Amino acid sequence: MDHSQLHNSGSSVAADRVTPVSETTPELDVLRRVFGYDEFRGEQAEIIAHVAGGGDALVLMPTGGGKSLCYQIPSLVRAGTGVVVSPLIALMQDQVDALSALGVRAGFLNSTQMPHERQQVEKALLAGELDMLYLAPERLRVPETGRLLDQAKISLFAIDEAHCVSQWGHDFRPDYLQLSHLHERWPEVPRIALTATATAETRREIASRLDLEDARHFVASFDRPNIQYRIAPKDKPAKQLLDLIRTEHPGEAGIVYCLSRNSVERTAATLVGAGIDALPYHAGLDARTRAQNQSRFLREDGIVMVATIAFGMGIDKPDVRFVAHLDLPKSVEGYYQETGRAGRDGQPSTAWLAYGLADVVQQRQMIETSEGDRAHKHRLGQHLNAMLALCETVDCRRVQLLRYFGQTAEPCGNCDTCLATPESWDGTVPAQKVLSTVIRLDRERNGQRFGAGQIVDILRGKETEKVRQFRHHELSVFGIGTDIAESDWHSVIRQLLAREMLAVDTRYGVFSVADAAGPVLRSEQQLMLRKEPPRQARRSGSGERKPKVAAADLSPEASEVFERLRAWRGEVAKEQGVPAYVVFHDATLREIATRLPASRDELGTISGIGEAKLEKYAEGVLAVL
Repeated sequence: MDHSQLHNSGSSVAADRVTPVSETTPELDVLRRVFGYDEFRGEQAEIIAHVAGGGDALVLMPTGGGKSLCYQIPSLVRAGTGVVVSPLIALMQDQVDALSALGVRAGFLNSTQMPHERQQVEKALLAGELDMLYLAPERLRVPETGRLLDQAKISLFAIDEAHCVSQWGHDFRPDYLQLSHLHERWPEVPRIALTATATAETRREIASRLDLEDARHFVASFDRPNIQYRIAPKDKPAKQLLDLIRTEHPGEAGIVYCLSRNSVERTAATLVGAGIDALPYHAGLDARTRAQNQSRFLREDGIVMVATIAFGMGIDKPDVRFVAHLDLPKSVEGYYQETGRAGRDGQPSTAWLAYGLADVVQQRQMIETSEGDRAHKHRLGQHLNAMLALCETVDCRRVQLLRYFGQTAEPCGNCDTCLATPESWDGTVPAQKVLSTVIRLDRERNGQRFGAGQIVDILRGKETEKVRQFRHHELSVFGIGTDIAESDWHSVIRQLLAREMLAVDTRYGVFSVADAAGPVLRSEQQLMLRKEPPRQARRSGSGERKPKVAAADLSPEASEVFERLRAWRGEVAKEQGVPAYVVFHDATLREIATRLPASRDELGTISGIGEAKLEKYAEGVLAVL
């Protein structure tokens, strides 16, 4: 769950309103007693009061913004059991463990349970002994589940990861389409749908498919100011990734996303060979291995998970310090969702993407060969174009990212384009040279396939074996581009693809000139292109290990206490078989190490320590101190 980060590190929700401490409401009482926080932030108080009062809500709030509290507290305030519909079967046990640690009576029903385990949960539900029940959406298809809920007192339905209902979204789940039936079958039960990622169009689709058009919509700011967004030209990406980890995030937890299973395995092996504790995760691994690797990532410090996009939704690890992409994401929504898994604790974190010409070619081919009609492929193309625009912008990445979600922002001063502003240059003539070469190759092809490498060799006047074999040195364009470096020619081709002036053959990956290139070829349109800035000097160039982010703001004395508290927390978590953050978040340990509470009462004033955790852990913490 993501409530803990919100109160310790500055929420990324839009408004900075804070519920006055003097107000006394049932919701605020639960926040203090159960979760150990004195105040709501942003729109939490308004959302919670609305749902607790029986209203329906659609909530868009960034990862780490405190979405979980928006249904957890109404579930505890209202009579009955809050039913949470979530696709995250593999994480339900952790979610229940986290609530149990807070003294909340929680359970789940899914396909991983034995019959007797399900019976115990069902019995507790009917006896009114559950505050919250987690269900997978496919569980609601089972008639027995409907009959079970008919017999229970339901306080609310929470539909988590609501973007899964969008067929145009990045993580569509067919089972979510049936969730409109919740309102039809239980019309008096309030519903709250939540997601971290949705454009205005996706939000309308969510509201329509879930029958939430009349619900109140809450849209927080999508800005995550603690994340530094960086997109680098792809140049030996495995080495680039190693440099990122070694110089900026040594010994820290991170996620590396790759497009294919083979790439996941290869990258994980490379990292392990370089002495980095890395694990693979993809759908081709058996379920037991996936579960073991996910468990290690959640429970141990400093693990790097190398994964396809099958991994990550609902991952609640607060101290992921970086998310790296070695392949181009298919959409801005997917990219935002994945990068949002970094820095849930509000501490400085990195979102890094390596992006190259081959990525654009590959994504264009995948769209053309995908299932679906032209309208579907057109929509996929629009998603990709928005992602390419983010990669190629010369403006602030954060401004571009938030603009995609219909929000405005000032340049952040913390992304790569703000820190080293790339230049624009007049690429009209170089573009004409590339387009002319493609036209001539198209005429001369005779069934042969010529990709970007051949185009660049011709322009650079390189008499390679392949150039001589096909007599391309006799073309009029041979050698007309010796004034531009090879890497810059690849950048020109990539940007022409991004602007759809070049098309890609779906079978062979060869290029052809698209209609959009006509004005440039005829010199009717000037074409300004992005010039990549020089590679930034490494921030850890001295080779010294950076201090852990969690302890960076502490005095030497407090840092020593913090590390002892982390060691104690690790032992407790291992004994209980839960992730360390279920015991306490780093932010709570930092406050303890700084304030050094000397009694149980003083410990109870620390943010993130509610009544249940005080009862369970006070003796151990005070012993460490």
